[in-house]
Amino acid sequence: MLEINELTKQYKPGKPIFNGISKQFEAGSRIGFIGPNGSGKTTFLRILSVNSFPTSGEVLFEGLNIHQSPHQYLKNVGLVHDEESLPQHLSASELLQWILRSRSLWNDDSHNQINNILDALSLVERDEPIGTYSTGMRKKTQIAAAFIIKPKVLILDEPLRGLDASTREVVFGLLDNAKTQNTLILMASHSMGTAPDFFDEIVEFPL
Repeated sequence: MLEINELTKQYKPGKPIFNGISKQFEAGSRIGFIGPNGSGKTTFLRILSVNSFPTSGEVLFEGLNIHQSPHQYLKNVGLVHDEESLPQHLSASELLQWILRSRSLWNDDSHNQINNILDALSLVERDEPIGTYSTGMRKKTQIAAAFIIKPKVLILDEPLRGLDASTREVVFGLLDNAKTQNTLILMASHSMGTAPDFFDEIVEFPL
């Protein structure tokens, strides 16, 4: 599903962050990107989410070069960034409505889908402006936004950071369900945490 060919990223002269990396990730796989802060995980995921361009090499999604056709690729992708960048004036409910409508996914059951995922994440402040949310509430909103579209690819950078234990269990449940729908899950963490058997494959950073 996702093919990485000879990928290199270098910001300045000297040693690149990673150099000539080639990998293939199949649909329905859960891939863990593990390593300390500053090891290149976020840079790698930024390239896979088209928030950054490689110095050289290419990334193909079902044969499509993601950096040449970003809009066609990203309509299949759910994202949770390590740094939240959400519209401050919208509520969580409004944001999820906008996401579904903008991707032509809105239907008669959409209101129920939105309420169900926000209920599961215990986001009771769903109708308040996101600008008033705590860090944990923003993370819950990001997670809901990533899953609501039922993506083919999930790109998650430290998605459990700032969440309590019960919400983490909910997220693992959402991830288990996504796997049954053949979603490719790419998840970065600074450590294996409490779920060492969760991933099908581990990619250790620095590469």
